[in-house]
Amino acid sequence: MTEPVVLREVSSDGVAVLTLNRQQAMNALSRELLDELARAIDEIAADVQVRVLILTGAGRAFAPGSI
Repeated sequence: MTEPVVLREVSSDGVAVLTLNRQQAMNALSRELLDELARAIDEIAADVQVRVLILTGAGRAFAPGSI
């Protein structure tokens, strides 16, 4: 089973965290990652309990660009 390219967490206090998870490529933006990120953001936006969204990257880079 492969790791998801976007990790999602929502805490009980309304804080959502989306983590770009392509560490082997320093989280470079791929079509797969962008599609999954858009889906995750849509789901977070529809959740009335979420007040804050934090977008971060796993590993040593946030997102250096695209490949």
